[in-house]
Amino acid sequence: MKYLCLPDAATRILPFYLAMEELAARIIAEEDLFFMWQVEPTVIFGRNQLIDSEVNLDYCRRHGIATYRRKSGGGCVYADRSNVMLSYITRSDNVATTYSRYTGAVVDALRALGLDASASGRNDILVGGDKVSGNAFYHLPGRSIVHGTMLYDTDMAHMAQAITPSQSKLQSKGVRSVASRITTISRHSSITLPHFMAHLRRTLCDGEVTLTAGDVRTIEDELMPPYLDPQFIYGSNPRCTTVRHGRIEGVGELQVSLELNHGVIVHADVAGDFFLLGDLDGQLLPRLRGARLERHTLEQALAGVQLGSIIMNLDSNNFINLLIN
Repeated sequence: MKYLCLPDAATRILPFYLAMEELAARIIAEEDLFFMWQVEPTVIFGRNQLIDSEVNLDYCRRHGIATYRRKSGGGCVYADRSNVMLSYITRSDNVATTYSRYTGAVVDALRALGLDASASGRNDILVGGDKVSGNAFYHLPGRSIVHGTMLYDTDMAHMAQAITPSQSKLQSKGVRSVASRITTISRHSSITLPHFMAHLRRTLCDGEVTLTAGDVRTIEDELMPPYLDPQFIYGSNPRCTTVRHGRIEGVGELQVSLELNHGVIVHADVAGDFFLLGDLDGQLLPRLRGARLERHTLEQALAGVQLGSIIMNLDSNNFINLLIN
């Protein structure tokens, strides 16, 4: 695996690094790439999350915490310069294999420091049984990207106040607060942050690739602007007359907003912290429109659709149960 370097040491905003992943996936031929990055205090939320349900925007504005949306699924995370963000780009297009290779390599790197590290669930890395890294996944043509946090240290007060997950998510994990679920590398090791980052790079990578100044201009001028579009960041409130909300084991939290006309679905939106593998607007939502909100007609509407290829681990039975419950 090669380490992806920038040609300078400038401090940049979070969307730059998301766009940098896209550039690397599109133009660099290496089988596997990895890089680390840091940002000023920022909240990053998943592609299909409703920002008002996940982020305390007033708190973020008062404390100068930036808010951005990413193109991958998953949940909301907080980042600052006391922790480090990780990006992994690979040719593999199998989500399970990609996650396994990446999390396995990071776990091995943490164990090499004497840490009690393990992979957990679909996307977490634990140290001493507590979460130290959460990751998200998305596809680009011919490539897969995994990116996420590595909590070396962080401002716990900002994290707890800026991110406001629903109570159902907290209850499903058997905890009372965001902070109680996590730990940091600094709690388990005396290694400094620069030495920790050097260790990850040395352990995971066997060479480097450096972007050019022209590559940086392409990132800034062509690939980054969509991430800065307020419509992309904040979206629009979904039209609805009813909302179905729940957590499905192995899938994540789903919120389905339905506009009904005499019991028939006229419009539907799906939000949540799930991992999106396919096209909601093209493959799933059109199937719901015109269907009556009852099991038999929903089963007919979704017949032949492999929901697990659109939303990771979702099946028709669980989805229909959510809609009609």
